[in-house]
Amino acid sequence: MAKQQNPYPDITALLSDFNTKLRDMEEKQRLIKDRLLLIGKNIVSDREEVLQEISEIKVKIDHQNSELERIKDTLSSLIEEIQNLARKSEVEILERQFKIFQPFLEKKKY
Repeated sequence: MAKQQNPYPDITALLSDFNTKLRDMEEKQRLIKDRLLLIGKNIVSDREEVLQEISEIKVKIDHQNSELERIKDTLSSLIEEIQNLARKSEVEILERQFKIFQPFLEKKKY
């Protein structure tokens, strides 16, 4: 059999080159698609982690707020109690008065 000669050798070369470039572009497009899917999965995963951390922080803040309220209540109670205590100057006055009456008290013991 005789070999058939290609009447359009330039077109065959062009089509072959075009086919190669098309496959390269399809491969690049597939790689970009895979990367985008991976980035999307990472974003979803990161979002879930951030939402979990935010929820934990909210719980901690609520706990700290309740502790702060408890401390405020305790301080208010302490302030009320302190206001009911005698001042040093008042105790000193009572001490002087006691010393004034002490000789009379000692005499009555005998």
